[in-house]
Amino acid sequence: MQLSPRLLAFLTLPPFLWAGNAVAGRMLVPLVPPLLLNALRWGGALLLLLVLGHAVLGTAERRAAILARWRYFAVLGALGVGAYNALQYLALTTSTPINVTLIAASMPLWMLSVGALFFHERPRTQQLLGAALSLAGVATVMSRGHPAALAQVQFVQGDLFMLAAAASWAGYSWLLVRPPASMQAAQRPTIGSPDGSQRPWNWAEFLLVQALFGIVWAGGAAGIEAVVAPRAPQWTPLVGLLLAYIVLGPSLLAYWFWGRAVALAGPTTAGMFSNLTPLFAALMSTALIGEPPQPYHAVAFALIVAGIVVNTKR
Repeated sequence: MQLSPRLLAFLTLPPFLWAGNAVAGRMLVPLVPPLLLNALRWGGALLLLLVLGHAVLGTAERRAAILARWRYFAVLGALGVGAYNALQYLALTTSTPINVTLIAASMPLWMLSVGALFFHERPRTQQLLGAALSLAGVATVMSRGHPAALAQVQFVQGDLFMLAAAASWAGYSWLLVRPPASMQAAQRPTIGSPDGSQRPWNWAEFLLVQALFGIVWAGGAAGIEAVVAPRAPQWTPLVGLLLAYIVLGPSLLAYWFWGRAVALAGPTTAGMFSNLTPLFAALMSTALIGEPPQPYHAVAFALIVAGIVVNTKR
């Protein structure tokens, strides 16, 4: 597989935007309950998607095509919209940044595991080696160049939430590239054009359908949270600004780029690039608190890039 500049952009921009989401989430969870935060995020994204992708709901026939495939969309919405970021925001309330980032960096292994268990995709030695190199790079960032610091990591409840988040995202990614027969080839739902031709759903229409099902999961979780652990959100201009970012960047743009990346490169290769997220997050944190880059950043970046090169080499 050749990494063209276009494919490289598709693979790199989502982890960059998700790194910003992790920083924004860390700032928001003390002010907004985490499950409510996820529901607000996708509620805002849904409003924008209704403008961008409304054609998918335009006729009774198109709505019937969605309902006929409701099981697939319910699972896709639960994993991608309802679960992943809700679990990440929950993790950020109790777990440390080093733990959360390290666990999120296990994504390539989850990709390989889900592929092997549910999609009969046997991992190659080359893929396992690439995953190991990238994880070594992430560990270098998180340990600040001192591997002995990793031995002091203590897992808490938030770490378990992050493990579940990584597993849910791996399942979501595989379902994108290995959908059921009703979403493949000629059986995929289409939208008619004025000239009588048919076209497949575009990215906004596809994400709108996911969000419609996912908001049910996200809203239900937020409702349970309000009953079990009630906490009033603190509305400030900063909260509004950060919410706008996570609605536009990680929710819309990142999903579009990620969908294209998974389709073109496959979920395992795309999962390798997700290891750039903690590296971007570390650099953002460095910029925000005014600390200059350290030599271990260069070492970590070299290891992560080496893992990507090994995994994508013919």
